[in-house]
Amino acid sequence: MTTNGTQTSLFERIGGMTAVNAAVDIFYPKVLADASLSHFFTNVDMKTQAAKQKAFLAYAFGAPMKYSGQNMRDAHSRMQLEDSHFNSVAGHLVDTLKELEVPQSIIDEVVEVALSVKSDVLNK
Repeated sequence: MTTNGTQTSLFERIGGMTAVNAAVDIFYPKVLADASLSHFFTNVDMKTQAAKQKAFLAYAFGAPMKYSGQNMRDAHSRMQLEDSHFNSVAGHLVDTLKELEVPQSIIDEVVEVALSVKSDVLNK
């Protein structure tokens, strides 16, 4: 899609920061309710974690902002993550976006962004 001859970012098409905030606020309760994932968040300040996730997603989706957090490899380096963990997180993200009635074409783009960092998240 274009606006005035320029490509609109995924960030704009998904609904900007309001949509990113809503998605993360729905997403983390799903992750924390998942027994295969919840142990990764023991002793994690979830307000801080959610804020980091919101900033990362906004940046990854093309928001006009800088991201000053850790890269995905460093952020996940101490975790022993497997494909099944990544797939569960991605599934919760897709379910969240469907719950928010995000069009499938945009969900597909979000999945592409997630897949682009998979090897870094899994430290492979």
